[in-house]
Amino acid sequence: MTDQTDGSESASEDGLTYAETGVDIEASEDATAALLEAFGSDLTTEYAGLLDIGDRYLALATDGVGTKLLVAEAIEDFSTIGIDCIAMNVNDLVAAGVEPTGFVDYLAIDEPDDEITNEIGEGLAVGLEQADLTLLGGETAVMPDVVTGFDLAGTCVGLAPKDEILDGEAAVGDALVGFPSNGIHSNGLTLAREAVTRNHDYADTFPLDPEVTIGEELLRPTRIYTDLLEPMVETDVRAAAHVTGGGWTNLLRMGENRYVVDDPLPAQPIFEFVQTEGDVTDEEMHRTFNMGTGFVVAVPPEQADSLVERTGGQVIGRVEDGESVEIRGLSLS
Repeated sequence: MTDQTDGSESASEDGLTYAETGVDIEASEDATAALLEAFGSDLTTEYAGLLDIGDRYLALATDGVGTKLLVAEAIEDFSTIGIDCIAMNVNDLVAAGVEPTGFVDYLAIDEPDDEITNEIGEGLAVGLEQADLTLLGGETAVMPDVVTGFDLAGTCVGLAPKDEILDGEAAVGDALVGFPSNGIHSNGLTLAREAVTRNHDYADTFPLDPEVTIGEELLRPTRIYTDLLEPMVETDVRAAAHVTGGGWTNLLRMGENRYVVDDPLPAQPIFEFVQTEGDVTDEEMHRTFNMGTGFVVAVPPEQADSLVERTGGQVIGRVEDGESVEIRGLSLS
């Protein structure tokens, strides 16, 4: 990352921001809030809707792959985006403390293409296996007047005993345990695509790893975190954050606290490349991308070492009084 003395420093005249490339996170959040207000929804977690069915909760989460699809189209490789579709949904359920059990997909396409749909299906199958999940059905809609190319989304259902749902509120004094991402995952691709294609093509060799192209590096499928569920429950994890849209500000979804990340996991080379090519500030990078950490939990400090030992995570910081995220010299709120 570039050196920066002030985390609030604005981008240079030619520097990219997520909003300038077409995605305004604050505006998106306002629109979502307005949608929920319109029909009086009362969601009970930050990541999933819950329905009380007696002794358990039925949970639902829905998400898509976003503009990562455009990278797949550009290099004509659709074999991994199905994994992303599974991951973005199941990881939200994991952040609520819910075990994913079933999945349905929705593919909207401008014209039927057996080769593309078969590759997408292969990726979905891999994701289902990784998440130990059952495909319950799906829909393919051919809509040339509505979409150009295609869009892929899904909905995941899960079940959880009421006493296993995470409280969702971190406590002052908790330890923060982070789990590595495997790259850019499926958020911020609008900014990343704009940055890397300023001076390169997707087919170019990725300068920081000659074994892959730039397109292949961007398409690394999102890591699936369902393996964390059991150890999370057994170590009394209070809250979790799936680090997706909004980057590190997602930690604030664990409650109004000060999240001090003084030993962050390393960011993979793709983030350095995006930042350099797009002249993106440190603050914008951390507000947009996972920067090497895809999942964070708040756990009582006396149980942090046990969780780390069982999962391969790392204690990255702690919870204090306040309301911000402090990381790499930045203060995000």
